[in-house]
Amino acid sequence: MRDPRYDVLFEPVAIGPVIAPNRFYQVPHCTGMGRQRPHTLAAMRGIKAEGGWGVVCTEYCSIHPSSDDSSFPFATLWDNDDIRANALMTDAVHAHGALAGVELWVGGSSVANHDTRLPAIGLQSTPSPDGFEPLQSKRIDRRDIDNIKCWHRDAAKRAVTAGFDIVYVYATHEYLLAEFLDAKTNTRTDEYGGSLTNRLRLTRELIEITLEAVAGKAAVATRFSVDLDDSESYDAFAQLADLPDLWDLTVNDYDVEMAASRFHGEGVVANHAARARSLTTKPVVCVGRYTSPDTMVSMIKKGKQDLIGAARPSIADPFMPNKIKEGRLDDIRECIGCNVCYAHDSIGVSLRCTQNPTFGEEWRRGWHPEVIHQTGNSAKENKALIVGAGPAGLEAARVLGERGFEVMLAEARKTPGGRVTFESRLPGLSEWARVRDWRLTQLRKNHKVGLFPDSMMTADDVMDCKADYVLLATGADWTTDGIGRSLQEPFAGHDNKNVISADALLQDTHKIAGRYLIFDDDHYYLGPLLAKKLQAAGATVTIVCPEGRICSWGERTNEQYANNVELYNSGATILTNHTLHSCDSNSATVTCVYSEKPTTVEIDWIVPLTRRSPNDELYTQLQNLLRQSRPEYANNRVITIGDCHAPGLIATAVYSGYKAAIELSSTNKIRAPLRDLPLATWPDHQ
Repeated sequence: MRDPRYDVLFEPVAIGPVIAPNRFYQVPHCTGMGRQRPHTLAAMRGIKAEGGWGVVCTEYCSIHPSSDDSSFPFATLWDNDDIRANALMTDAVHAHGALAGVELWVGGSSVANHDTRLPAIGLQSTPSPDGFEPLQSKRIDRRDIDNIKCWHRDAAKRAVTAGFDIVYVYATHEYLLAEFLDAKTNTRTDEYGGSLTNRLRLTRELIEITLEAVAGKAAVATRFSVDLDDSESYDAFAQLADLPDLWDLTVNDYDVEMAASRFHGEGVVANHAARARSLTTKPVVCVGRYTSPDTMVSMIKKGKQDLIGAARPSIADPFMPNKIKEGRLDDIRECIGCNVCYAHDSIGVSLRCTQNPTFGEEWRRGWHPEVIHQTGNSAKENKALIVGAGPAGLEAARVLGERGFEVMLAEARKTPGGRVTFESRLPGLSEWARVRDWRLTQLRKNHKVGLFPDSMMTADDVMDCKADYVLLATGADWTTDGIGRSLQEPFAGHDNKNVISADALLQDTHKIAGRYLIFDDDHYYLGPLLAKKLQAAGATVTIVCPEGRICSWGERTNEQYANNVELYNSGATILTNHTLHSCDSNSATVTCVYSEKPTTVEIDWIVPLTRRSPNDELYTQLQNLLRQSRPEYANNRVITIGDCHAPGLIATAVYSGYKAAIELSSTNKIRAPLRDLPLATWPDHQ
């Protein structure tokens, strides 16, 4: 039963001519699906509507081929052929009583149009962003402005035909309308440049055009940036305050809006939006990576916003609204703010989530975040042993327990969680412990799962358990030989006593003192955080990286810049474009990756952060035993999962545990992944 404190979250909200059934609003967010994977997209959005989100929006939706962000997948409403693909999404959302929104988008100079090969249209002729090929945008002229108005009008009409209830004008995130709003990029001298009113003109015209195009059949929303440190942003907002039906507000700094949890917490946008809300009579939505219903209620009652916007929390738990409604707060699968979701869109594939392994698999594998089918096995073959209670083992135990298996979960350490437990102790990563804690909460509710900590298992112990299935989730350890992305053979001196594993620092088995060299060939968060941990304990740190910047993968999770700022300000010595060559008892030699010029670094300890080795010795021992006694058992009844199978992200381990458990001894035919393709249209000519 719902706690009455949360009743306000379930009040309907009028948005122009439509009514949102509650205050839960999934704002437009990237998916890695878009026009390339329309069925995958529709099923994913439909699941969110089923989970209680009152409004579910697309990702950015291009109005014309001159806004092409390939290879990032995006939605399109270029012509009538696109209506069918978008209708898949609106039908899926409407099936559960939610509203569907579409974010119409004009790229401007921020795109390169790799696919369509049309020149991007921007306020100035500037180079393509983000290191793309040496192209420049076309300087916009009046004809282009007139075309954009027509394209936006036509796309809005198609949006209504496709069944959308809310149609956006997108005026932020450095795209074309944001270029017009910014006095630094808008140097025009006509009625579209100069004064703030002139710089707002195209945004105003597109809102008016869109209102006319939807003709009361849909609401018109505007996505817009305001910032307490930028008074002009509120002056701009005030000029348009009551024009659209809804404001979707964010801040000017994407590193704040989309920050990893290590750098910004819940509700980071709320105060910025609250000031704007005081200037309008129209409802306001903004994001804040909200996971606490108490915080959500506070935002509404304090008048900071009218709807609770979410992107990442709606990915981590598509059923969060229903769980709040049903009083199941401890079942909420809280976002940890790792940004693994965002990272995968940036490489052109469907998003994934550390907390929710079913995300992106709703259509192609038929997985549901809340529904796990019973095993149907006979009681004689319904007993599973899982060795290792890290992220893969915990997830596998949870799913097998839901399926009706009798599960024994053995953990060698006194505390479950594996790498999650150790890494969540690092500076700023406390929210990552939610991966462990949510699963432990679910396991405590299931009498079919027994957790046995402090239980080191040998091959004979496993055999004595007489389980029908054995899943080995024994993890992986950081190596010390330096072999990884940059080195194909061990560095000289790798077996010295002053070369230690990253695990010794993570698990606090090494007394911290002295001078450290971290050879960071991992290129993610761990190198910078180990450096911070060492410095906090009084050590001095030199971090060596073969690439030009520390934390290169962190560019995809939107934390590279912040990590580097923190490192540079910490006093650590940073050597980029260098690789580890050799070491002795008190020094290391690193070489430039281009000139091979050596540099000597005085050190006491070296931490190679290069690769992890799977702990699969138990698997090998079991296979040898079983081949002698029960070869048919060895072939399919003992499997490795998670990092023991193939080291990767925590998200990869959770996914591995889920997949193994959902498919283990399934009496139903395992559904092969479906191949999603754009909906085809045939040209008139042969």
